[in-house]
Amino acid sequence: MNIRQVREKIDSVKNVKKITNAMELVSTIKMKRAQQVATEAKPYQTTLETMINELTANLDANFSPLLKTGEYEKGKELVILISTNKGLCGAYNFNLFRFLNKSIAISKTDFIVIGKKGALFVNKMGGNIVADFTSNDPLSSVPAIFDMILDSYLAKKYSDIAIFYNQYVSTLLSSPTRFDLLPISFKPKNAEINEKIQEYAVEPDPTELVDQLLKSFIEEKIRNFLIQAEAGEHSSRMISMKNATDNAEHVIYNLTLLRNKIRQEKITYELLDMMTSKESVEN
Repeated sequence: MNIRQVREKIDSVKNVKKITNAMELVSTIKMKRAQQVATEAKPYQTTLETMINELTANLDANFSPLLKTGEYEKGKELVILISTNKGLCGAYNFNLFRFLNKSIAISKTDFIVIGKKGALFVNKMGGNIVADFTSNDPLSSVPAIFDMILDSYLAKKYSDIAIFYNQYVSTLLSSPTRFDLLPISFKPKNAEINEKIQEYAVEPDPTELVDQLLKSFIEEKIRNFLIQAEAGEHSSRMISMKNATDNAEHVIYNLTLLRNKIRQEKITYELLDMMTSKESVEN
């Protein structure tokens, strides 16, 4: 490798560094926004789930069809898979797909996919995609997704419906998670919850109120999972671009050392040639 080739490589790596640094800055801005939304939504989701848990723990399953297990095609499962449209986000999708592959038989499962990467993976693994809601604004598709899974479940096409996504934990960590959407099953965790259950008076009609409340709960859960997945995606991409920028700096440093070494060797050889020529003339 000559000095010209080394210089060209240094210039190429510098250009790559500029790109990764720009992508890091963009991902940082998006990450902060998504993290803020995810953090602000968490108290509401926690309170809502606790309240519904206390309210429905001892309810009869006849109050809402969402509390019953589907009878048609017993064992048939529908999975909502939330992934990303773009790559360059480290092991974000890989960890989710590995978790999914270990949890279910993909080739025997129907899927609703949100994200191009998930659609490609399911097709490759032989899964059946019944709907693809991939878009740049997946939150706008939540009502359509909810209506589709609700109609399919009430028609007893599936015995259960689950969602797989990456739960946002921190900037450095997103955890692959499964949540069973339907049928809804709440169980009292302790005696304190049992006491609180007695305090609720459901008016005017438990059948109407509970059914609508559970539908709103499921729709909000889907929306929250999309928010969590988006926050994890931008965090993972920001970390990946930061690592790429740091690696580019390391490569530039090593190539600069190599360039200096080659240049020094060239100077040394030229000096040796001069000394040899001088000695030859003198002799």
